[in-house]
Amino acid sequence: MKSFLKTKDFSISGEEFELKLDTELNMLRTYPEPENLAAYYDSEAYISHSDSADNLVDKLYQYIKKYNLKRKVSLINKYTNTDKTILDIGAGTGSFLETAKRNGWKVYGIEPGKKARDLAANKGLKLLDNLDLLEKRTFQVITLWHVLEHLPDLDSQINKITSLLDEDGTLIVAVPNFQSYDARYYKEYWAAYDVPRHLSHFSQLSIKKLFAKNGMKIEKINPMIFDSFYVSLLSEKYKHGKRNFFKAFLVGLKSNVWAWKTKEYSSLLYILKKDEKAF
Repeated sequence: MKSFLKTKDFSISGEEFELKLDTELNMLRTYPEPENLAAYYDSEAYISHSDSADNLVDKLYQYIKKYNLKRKVSLINKYTNTDKTILDIGAGTGSFLETAKRNGWKVYGIEPGKKARDLAANKGLKLLDNLDLLEKRTFQVITLWHVLEHLPDLDSQINKITSLLDEDGTLIVAVPNFQSYDARYYKEYWAAYDVPRHLSHFSQLSIKKLFAKNGMKIEKINPMIFDSFYVSLLSEKYKHGKRNFFKAFLVGLKSNVWAWKTKEYSSLLYILKKDEKAF
């Protein structure tokens, strides 16, 4: 693999990392991969493990999150029958599962972070810390909302996840897209690289190939248009040391306009099903 660019952990440790390009998959990998990844999540700065809204950016994140929760539940409702079972991997503080439960879903969740699990417990949700603790069963819907990029041993994890899916089940995977305009614009300052927490960085080709190896095919790809604005706002801070709301809005808008033609949005949501031809 060849070097793609060098960047650093802007949000917590300040350590430098390198992104290397897997040309066969058109995917980036973070080097080196820390032995103790948990240490890079153990911070109040890691907002997806928090329900706080102490500053303007946190409030913006929580506002968008609430809006997206309704959209997520609306999406999974399209892929249900009488057995409304869902497994959310990387469930964070459980807000999505809490919303799904209120909408009649039988919910299960995996979250390795203890602080996040404790916050989920306050919502009446019992999250497990790894997939091996799940009872032997399959699920109608499995979701990974910006989680796949965090997983080590990617091929093994994908194999395990797809094995938990019903024969007619649906897998929903949302990930950043390093081929988006905002990624190209901000380069090493692009907040969605988020090294070393993000171990892998995906393109549409890499998602297709990775899941095809496990008998899955992409049914549909949806844009996540809000991500370009939020990621651009964080990227402005990383690049210039301050939040430039106006500039971030312009870059986010330009990214979405550019993606309207290229389909390379800042983040993409993949709907995957088992490929009957593969079995």
